[in-house]
Amino acid sequence: MDDPLADVAALNGVGAAAAYARDSIDALLRQPAMRTAAASIAAESAVRGARASATMAGGDADDVNDPSVQGALRAVAEVPELARLWERSPRQVLARLHVLAARDLVDDAEALGRPRAGADSSRLDQILRVATAPTGAPGVVVAAVVHAELLSIRPFGTGDGLVARAAERIVLVARGVDTKAVSIPEAGHLALVRAYEPLLNAYADGGPEGVGAWVRHCAEAYAHGAAEAMSERSGLVRDERGPRSE
Repeated sequence: MDDPLADVAALNGVGAAAAYARDSIDALLRQPAMRTAAASIAAESAVRGARASATMAGGDADDVNDPSVQGALRAVAEVPELARLWERSPRQVLARLHVLAARDLVDDAEALGRPRAGADSSRLDQILRVATAPTGAPGVVVAAVVHAELLSIRPFGTGDGLVARAAERIVLVARGVDTKAVSIPEAGHLALVRAYEPLLNAYADGGPEGVGAWVRHCAEAYAHGAAEAMSERSGLVRDERGPRSE
């Protein structure tokens, strides 16, 4: 049986990068605070992730009324619920993400959740089949490929970046990488934003070097996002005794 995602995982350096990202997220999940404060940590992660994603989409993260910020916040807030639907109904999940993310970005509300005219529906169907099928590839690889494919296809024509990054978060949860949705992958992408578009273009070229480089980049972003969630500066994970006194 073909396993194209396993083929991606076998590309040069991808396996090691994926393992490093997974180890980084596992270290976050083992933090003592996760036993008592996982829900609040996940909520803060969602806010920080949404602001980072909106910034990458050209929004103003400091303006709570910015339509990209509002859209990203709505989309990321539903990640836990949508992750439970992903394996069964990925198209439904994407449609819902677009409704949430692009509500204030489109002129015609009828366009929400509907693929744009000219979208490559066969390629979209293929990646959704592959992404929800059993695979020997790590979840990190699946998430990175889903992210890139959605940005390459741009199925909706508006808000596709917000949708792709929210879908990436969903895959990380659904594939058991970040079961509590506490890491901040979007913050990792924002920190590495200079390489984001060039490596996405390299992926779109379709060669193994470009595909591998993109997945390694995403793995680095996931590791960065886990570190961001653990850092004292982020304020997400603190000693159970509470914040330090100054």
